[in-house]
Parts: sequence; C-alpha cells; structure tokens
Amino acid sequence: MEYLPAFLDVRNRKCLLVGGGEIALRKARLLLRAGAHLVVVAESVDSELASLLDADGHELREGHFAPDDLHDACLVVAATDSDEVNRQVSEQAQARHIPVNAVDQPELCTLIFPAVVDRSPVVVAISSSGSSPVLTRKIKELIDFQLPGRTGELARLLRSYRVRVKQRLREFSSRLRFWEQVLDSNVPELVYSGRMDEAEECINTLLEGSSGQPVRGEVYLVGAGPGDPDLLTLKALRLLQKADVVLYDRLVSDGVLAKIRPDAERIHVGKERATHLVPQDRINEMLVSLAREGKRVLRLKGGDPFIFGRGGEEMASLIDEGIPFQVVPGITAASGCASYAGIPLTHRDHAHSVVFLTGHYKTVDQEPDWQALAAEGQTLVFYMSLGNLGTICQRLVQHGLAADKPAALIQQGTTSEQRVVSGNLDNLAERVRQAGVRAPTLLIVGDVVTLRDRLSWFDPAREGDL
Repeated sequence: MEYLPAFLDVRNRKCLLVGGGEIALRKARLLLRAGAHLVVVAESVDSELASLLDADGHELREGHFAPDDLHDACLVVAATDSDEVNRQVSEQAQARHIPVNAVDQPELCTLIFPAVVDRSPVVVAISSSGSSPVLTRKIKELIDFQLPGRTGELARLLRSYRVRVKQRLREFSSRLRFWEQVLDSNVPELVYSGRMDEAEECINTLLEGSSGQPVRGEVYLVGAGPGDPDLLTLKALRLLQKADVVLYDRLVSDGVLAKIRPDAERIHVGKERATHLVPQDRINEMLVSLAREGKRVLRLKGGDPFIFGRGGEEMASLIDEGIPFQVVPGITAASGCASYAGIPLTHRDHAHSVVFLTGHYKTVDQEPDWQALAAEGQTLVFYMSLGNLGTICQRLVQHGLAADKPAALIQQGTTSEQRVVSGNLDNLAERVRQAGVRAPTLLIVGDVVTLRDRLSWFDPAREGDL
C-alpha cells in the first residue's frame, strides 16, 4: 500500500483550510460533513464559502498564510492556486507533524482524500493513491450503485443491540457468530425495505435463541488455485473473509494471501523439496485442535486440495475426530498453468486423454509405469517436476517416446512471475538449466505443446516467455 487507509475523527476539532476558491469550497463541504471546526485563511473567499462559514459559526481570516495559523490544527488542507504557497503550508505542517493535504500535488501530501460513498455511519473510502482520480470515481459509482441506501440504518440498528448482545453472550466468539447469523438472516432485507419493526423482532428472536455457550469450530479445505487471485472461486473468497485462522502452503501466492481477513491468524505450514516445515501429521492435529477451540479454520492449498494436495488425508482425520468441515475445490495447477501458457491439455488432433502425475520421487520403486506413459495420443502433466526433470525426460525416451516429443516447463504459472521454457524431451532439461528456472513448476509433455506458438495469450508483463 502506498497510503495507510484510516478514518480521522475531526468532530469539533480545528481543521485549517488555506484557500478560498472553488476547490477550497469542495474540501470545506467534506470537512463540514465530518463535523470539523473549520478555519479558513485566504486572501479572498468565494461568496458561497463565506456564507457556509457564517451559517455554521466557523472562522475566516482574510490574508496570507502564516505558520501561527497551524496552532491547534488536527488537519491542514492547502487549496490555493499557488504552488509556492501550497508548498509552504505543507512544509510547515509536516514540521509540526500535522497531517496535510495539498490539492492535486501528491508530492506535498501526507494525507489524501479518497472518494467517499456515504451511508453514515457506514462510510466507504476509495483511493487510487492519486494515480487515477477518474478510475476512483468510476469505482465509487459502482459501489454507490450496489450499496443499499438504508445501509446506514442497518448499522445504527445493529449498534443499538451491542450492549444487550454483550451482556447475554459473554464469549467473543459467540458474539461474532451471533452477528454473522443476523447478517445472514433476512434482517438486512427487512431494513432495506423500511420494515424496521420486523427487523427488530427478528433480531430479538435470534438473540433469545442464543445459548451463550462456546461455539463449535469447523474446518474449510480450500483450493487457492494456481496463483492468480482472480481465479479463486466465490466460495473460497467468502470463506477467506470468514476464517479465524488460516493454515497455508508455500505455493499460495501473495495475491491470494491478501484476500484473507486482516485480523485472521496466519500459520505457514508449507513444504519444499526435502524440507517439511510442518509434518503432515502435525497439520492434521492442528486442524483438529484449532477447531475444538471453537475456531473456523481454513486450510489453504495451492491448486486443488484433492490433486496432490493431501486433502484426502486431512479430511479423513477430521472425520475420525468428528470435526465438521467443508471442501472448496480450486483450479488445479495443470488447468490454470496450461491455460495461461496457451497449451490446451486436450485437442482432438493431438491428445484424447490427460494423465496427472507427481514428478517428486526419491527411489526407482516410486517411479511411475513409464511404459504406459509412453503411449501416443495423450498429454502428460507432471507436478513438482523440476528436481527430477532430466530423469523424467530420459525415462520417457527410454520407454518409447521420441526424443523430439514436444515438452514445456512452466514456472509460477498464472502470475506475473510466469515463465515458459519450451523444447523437447531431448533438450528441455538443458534449456531449463540455462534459463535458471525456479520452483514451483509444472511439466507438460505431448503434441499439444506445439499449439503454444499459435495460442499463447498471457503476457506476465515481466521479461516474457523464453
């Protein structure tokens, strides 16, 4: 983030506005809506601004800005048509550690004003960090259209019940679940339609039915997809905002992690080749114990939980211990990475079947049936294949596939770090070594790889594909 989102209480506090024109008038209206005591300093003042100040008992000093004007100010806005004056105001304010905004001069600002959707006491602020005011306005229009007009009335109604709820439900987790139950009920719709009495009756019924006993936890096994956060399912996004604690893998991208509820506890349980940060048995135990504490536990896995994600083992442990759970499939790496690389996994002219395999094995006994994999007319997809890439290519050639069979290795597919190294079973390992490719990777072997030259569409906006 370039700026810290924050809401400042300026009610009955001095806010200094330097400038008296149309831009200053717009800022004055915003500050007055927030209940500020406004002090305006300007050589001349717009008549509408002057009337606004007179009507509400605010202060106006006609003349040049002076450092003494900053005394007791909690916020300063420089809105003159002089860059030099705005700079002077900014420097003096910053020297006194007072937040300052210089209109249309972000380099002089320690604070910027967002676009606001006002459903007081609910306020939505949108900012592009000064990069595109028009984009900010468009986002505001979208939110303003979608957010019900009576959202503020709903917030006030819920606030009126806070003391009663706290008295009845002593446990924080119980109160949290109760409010979620209220907002998942028909209470919001009753408020939005103006039926306040019915909404209150509904809340009262829910509150009377609340036992106040510690809540029962549950576990969500969620697929995070291959990396691009836009590929998350709607249900995954909803549960990411609902979970109290998240156990996540190394393969989960930063963009996906950013979707987690800000106050949720995060526990990294990732695994790397030959290194298990947290053993699987311990992960199973953590899921059970955290759920028994009444927490909503989200197990976040790269790709899909049931495709080389060990989700079945975790599910079995939850069933054995009687822990309720949900499973949310994700777009697996094979589908996501292949699509973003422009390689269809099936094609009627090249492949009529797909085989998913792990490329991570330590001994010959763990290796797959190479003879079966060497058949024509199929696509082979190897997960976790970078460490054994040379061996995989050699084995396939030894068991019947042509040395010039097309193959491609995809690094961090669907993300801005995506790189694709194409070649064949004879030369791919050397090309990958020269390219310095790093995990996580996905290997695709088959004639469908030849379609990449025509179908490649995704530009990671980095150094591009090799």
